[in-house]
Amino acid sequence: MPRTTVDTRAEIRAAALELFSERGVDATSLREIAERIGITKAALYYHYASKDALLGDLVDPMFVELRELGDELEGRSIDAGDEAQVRAVIERFWELCLRNRAVMRVLIHNPRVVARIELAPRMLHWRERIDGVLVGSDDAADRVRAVVALGGVQDAVVVFGDADLPRIREAAVDAAVRALRM
Repeated sequence: MPRTTVDTRAEIRAAALELFSERGVDATSLREIAERIGITKAALYYHYASKDALLGDLVDPMFVELRELGDELEGRSIDAGDEAQVRAVIERFWELCLRNRAVMRVLIHNPRVVARIELAPRMLHWRERIDGVLVGSDDAADRVRAVVALGGVQDAVVVFGDADLPRIREAAVDAAVRALRM
């Protein structure tokens, strides 16, 4: 049967994300990804030279969003004492995490892969930028509160399912704002 889609790279990414979520990155072969969408392994290699290159393509949009958020926040003045401004930043971070939830789940469940392709330093770099903007300080206690706040939001997005997502969002954002106020 002829293929009806034209964006083979998008199909590969979708199938990879699904299989990586089901089986793990190391337990999923490129052949299985190719078979999932009905192409040859050679055709998959035309688009991605390795599984790590494919995984990198899956996580890049998240890093682009993190960079853009960090750049935007650094470009304007955030008053760490203004709860409305802080809440708006936390809500933006929630939405970013939610859009990238599937990728984050894959990364959390595959720590060896994260280490192998050196994702942790990139993630920490962008999170530290956002943390710093949120608290406006290099004080260790302030930075810890920011790490707890954003880390809690990120974890809430990843850990909880879609059931009652608006309530989970509200609870996570409220908890993050409280953590930053302490």
